[in-house]
Amino acid sequence: MSTIKLENIQTRTGSGTITIGASGETVALGGGVTASGFATTNGITEADQWRLTADTNSGTNADVTTNWERVDNTGWSGIGTGLTESSGIFSFPQTGIYLILHTGSFIIAGDDTFVQFSLKTTLDNSNYTAVSEASSGNDAVGLAISSGSAQFIFDVTNITNNKIKFSTGNFNAGTQLKGDTTVNETHFTVLRLGDT
Repeated sequence: MSTIKLENIQTRTGSGTITIGASGETVALGGGVTASGFATTNGITEADQWRLTADTNSGTNADVTTNWERVDNTGWSGIGTGLTESSGIFSFPQTGIYLILHTGSFIIAGDDTFVQFSLKTTLDNSNYTAVSEASSGNDAVGLAISSGSAQFIFDVTNITNNKIKFSTGNFNAGTQLKGDTTVNETHFTVLRLGDT
């Protein structure tokens, strides 16, 4: 391997394109070398956030199928095209490794010591499995307001078959998920970390 030592590389005319390497080749930087001024496709290419717009699933242990909206507060922004939603089922815009952070905000009846807001995934667009659980509880008299959070990294290899949804568990009468159209109460965030 030969070594070329230079201070600066420019075109003869002072404008135009300098090509390093040929199609199909990889250009590698040495250890500890920092590159600047290069366009890159690395980094997060999808960032999205959804929330419940109203209280839901009162006394109900079931999928959360309504009252979802993409966060739309002034100053909020996502990256990429984001997820799509149909009856509480969320589809991904592209394959990749996704970090999913979800928070359940609860109004909890006095006899509910362990309530759940679960993330479920499917690999075949049919059978869903709970993979992450935000939980809380109330062992006092009367209603309590509480929240719980959880995370899961999902390898989305097929955007037709790999989807997510959320469900509630152990909700007695009077217990429900909190939602609001102006602030994030029950909500989730999705970040695409990289390629699958």
